[in-house]
Amino acid sequence: MAANRKLALIALGGNLPAGADTPQMTLSNAIRALRSEETSLRSVSRFFQTPCFPAGAGPDYVNAAAAVETSLSPGGLLARLHDIEAQFSRVREQRWGMRTLDLDLVDYDGAVLPDEAGYARWQGLPLVSQMQEAPGQLILPHPRIQDRAFVLVPLADIAPRWRHPVLRKSVTEMLADLPPQDVAGVTPL
Repeated sequence: MAANRKLALIALGGNLPAGADTPQMTLSNAIRALRSEETSLRSVSRFFQTPCFPAGAGPDYVNAAAAVETSLSPGGLLARLHDIEAQFSRVREQRWGMRTLDLDLVDYDGAVLPDEAGYARWQGLPLVSQMQEAPGQLILPHPRIQDRAFVLVPLADIAPRWRHPVLRKSVTEMLADLPPQDVAGVTPL
């Protein structure tokens, strides 16, 4: 890895068309859009289909994961991800709602942001509060990664030995902790 460049992991997903593009096409185009002078692509997972939750609430999602090297700061990379989402008609109306594109910064070089206490607050937030509250600052690693098969299954394609900097578990170990039906519901396309 080049000097001053950091490794970041990104989760990608979507279930609504962006114009004439299917969610799968949108994810492919978003992956291409990640490439810039400041960000280079290291690896990309296969694409996976994940059922919408709750069942029947909308079209199934397409999910993937990417590893990038970047010279951007964590906040700069997050801003870049939000710019790419906007290019693909992402509208932030409803927390955890259907969307054309969702790019989540999962990890940035093992950073814990804003700090251990701030991370712990968001990681331990009850489900009802998670659905209503959004952090006003960047939280890293992503506080829900250990709960989401649709993030961990694609991540296992590209970084199975990546270790969560707070939980100290690998992707493989976090996947093993999930209910088997959750993992089985994330199927390769």
